[in-house]
Amino acid sequence: MNCLVTAGPTYEPVDRVRRLTNWATGELGLRLCQALRAEGHRVILLLAETASCQLPVHADVIDRFGTTRDLEDRLQRLRGEPIGALFHTAAVSDFRPGRIRHGTDPSTSRVIECGKIPSDLQPLWIELLPTPKLIRRLPEWFPRAWIVGWKYVVDGTQADALGQGWEQIRLSGTHACVVNGPAYGPGFALLEPGRHPLTFSDRASLATALAQRCTQLERAHARQ
Repeated sequence: MNCLVTAGPTYEPVDRVRRLTNWATGELGLRLCQALRAEGHRVILLLAETASCQLPVHADVIDRFGTTRDLEDRLQRLRGEPIGALFHTAAVSDFRPGRIRHGTDPSTSRVIECGKIPSDLQPLWIELLPTPKLIRRLPEWFPRAWIVGWKYVVDGTQADALGQGWEQIRLSGTHACVVNGPAYGPGFALLEPGRHPLTFSDRASLATALAQRCTQLERAHARQ
């Protein structure tokens, strides 16, 4: 099966030397690539330029992305590929900086436009604009793929975290969601409509299970 994996954090420039980004290393995506290759699947990896995980990369094709727009462009270039499974583990920035203003009152402050914002300009007001929800475009771009999203939830209870995972599936039209984060607690949950939720204690066991699920789907497709 041809599998597509996104891994690591996107970033959004504040100026030419500063960035907004997510706290993500890319480890989960790299472990998933390793497990998929071990199951005999072909892997295309879109890996963040800022991914800091030092695991060996196991992929047949590797491309790098920086901003959310970079990742979107690389996904769209792959629309013609026969992708059987897509694992969207990348930590995509939810916001990008808009106008940056200097002054005590944001309503009367002046807009700052320069390559490097002087550090002695205080206070600064940064407008945050939403980035595109790439996961909601994936079913359109890859209509034949089994698509798995990720939901990292910080606040609330475990039930809240699982609820947000199911909501992602509903809103995005994806086939499954992996839930983790402080609200969920230790480990991971795999949610898939029509199947009982599965739990995993670590990244390695989760990656192995997802790779084996791809093998099951490939065999089922071959029997049709």
